[in-house]
Amino acid sequence: EPVRKGEMLLEVETDKAVVEVEALGDGILAGITAREGDVIPVGQTIAWLVQAGETPPAPTSAPAQTGRRVDATPAPVAAAAGPVATAAGGPRISPKARRLAKEHGVDLTQIAGSGSGGEILTEDILKAAQGASGARKAPVVEADFQVRPEPPTTIGRLMAERTTQSWTTVPHFFVTRDVDATALNAAREQVHPAIERSHGVKATHTDLIVMAVARALVAHPRMNASWTPEGITVHPDVNVAVAIAVEHAVVSPVIHHADRLSLGDLARRRRELADRARAGRLQPADLGGATFTISNLGMLEVDAFTAIIVPPQAGILAVGAITDRVVAVDGQPRVRPTMTVTLSSDHRVVDGARAAAFLSDVVTRLRTIDPTQSM
Repeated sequence: EPVRKGEMLLEVETDKAVVEVEALGDGILAGITAREGDVIPVGQTIAWLVQAGETPPAPTSAPAQTGRRVDATPAPVAAAAGPVATAAGGPRISPKARRLAKEHGVDLTQIAGSGSGGEILTEDILKAAQGASGARKAPVVEADFQVRPEPPTTIGRLMAERTTQSWTTVPHFFVTRDVDATALNAAREQVHPAIERSHGVKATHTDLIVMAVARALVAHPRMNASWTPEGITVHPDVNVAVAIAVEHAVVSPVIHHADRLSLGDLARRRRELADRARAGRLQPADLGGATFTISNLGMLEVDAFTAIIVPPQAGILAVGAITDRVVAVDGQPRVRPTMTVTLSSDHRVVDGARAAAFLSDVVTRLRTIDPTQSM
């Protein structure tokens, strides 16, 4: 079919994200060798963008070298007698809409597309799924009382595999501290108007926590490291990932060079990544190179939890909700806003003393935070 520059052609689902691939120019999409659901080696040609009167070269097999780019020089495009034929059969539907229809069990034959030319769009699928949600119940129980399992999504399956591998191969240990969040709450209220005026975003508790953790990682480089078969690698850059819940999965986009960013720049970057994550538009560069992860479930009113390390990182910080608690202050009971943070560490990279020292530094920074010094 004819396509225009910038038109979304397909989605590639990797182990970390769904990446949209756009047309790099005007032309006719032809010579398609891949179909929905195919697993394709990196570097394999799956289609050609040609001009009217041209035909793509005969398909060739590419080396299946997963994880490495395979560069190849395209063969010359030979002239043909006529234009490439338009694909036919079935409703026109974007790859993302087709994937959503499969996940939500939507019958495409019952949907009238709202796109130009009757194309079925993502919005059509979500509307149909929402309309059918009232009829959906708990997992179907057959007459023999066997529960029909719900098949996992690709990202859900990969997340299950990765967390299982981490939990069974990385020697986790945990260190927990309570944090007096009085200064943290005051800092957020203090900088909120200025950050919103200068950067157009709201500074959150998560932004302040990322700032404190990033600076603590500079002071404790062993926590900013990874275990490798050759030994421990200490990373020169501090790249902090922030776990974000999206549909059917959790993704962790990365704030690169977090220790060098002002609070305003950090807040804007985190907001951009969160918006792209929830829209399913994260790029591979948004997900690569993390050296440490923060998972904050405070907004979901979780008091405390432990998180599974994301290899090859050495640690992940689990952050709970800020709640009023009765604590001892100068020997007297006082009510203070308090949150619990739990550090999961890879014992191959850090021992208990190093992990405790790092967490103590983070807690001190949060208790005495002065965001105006880095706005």
